[in-house]
Amino acid sequence: MSYNNILRNTLLTFLAALAIFLSPIGEEKASAADFTSNDFKTTAQKYLGVPYAYGGTSTRGFDCSGYVRTVFTDLGVSLPRTSASMYGVGTAVSKNDLIPGDLVFFNTSGNGISHVGVYLGGGKFIHSQTNIGVSVTDINDKWYWGSRYVGAKRVANVSFE
Repeated sequence: MSYNNILRNTLLTFLAALAIFLSPIGEEKASAADFTSNDFKTTAQKYLGVPYAYGGTSTRGFDCSGYVRTVFTDLGVSLPRTSASMYGVGTAVSKNDLIPGDLVFFNTSGNGISHVGVYLGGGKFIHSQTNIGVSVTDINDKWYWGSRYVGAKRVANVSFE
């Protein structure tokens, strides 16, 4: 084998190792962007009334994660596609420390994270729910949501106006 071939193979091996080392492995990460609480509320509420659609990701119909992902994309934050994968990003936040823009997660199926919404403030969250679509709900709703709450994640820095 010639010197040039050895050098080329060594260089290619080094570059491949570097690419593997620098590639994201494990949990997906949300990309953070700053926005104001008013920007968040305006963006989230502009979709009120859009109908629910299983697997929906557009204004023709949203499922819960499709809605949340669209709101955050509008605000410059990239999130994974499903509610369960969204639960794997961000920083955990206690229910008492929620601020507008925090993702809130629920177990509606009995099998872990199956629903996501976004905290609006004042004990309310906004989400796309079956048979209703994008709507605002009490996070402590005693008939359904309150007992299914699992946790929350902060995925962006929100400033208050």
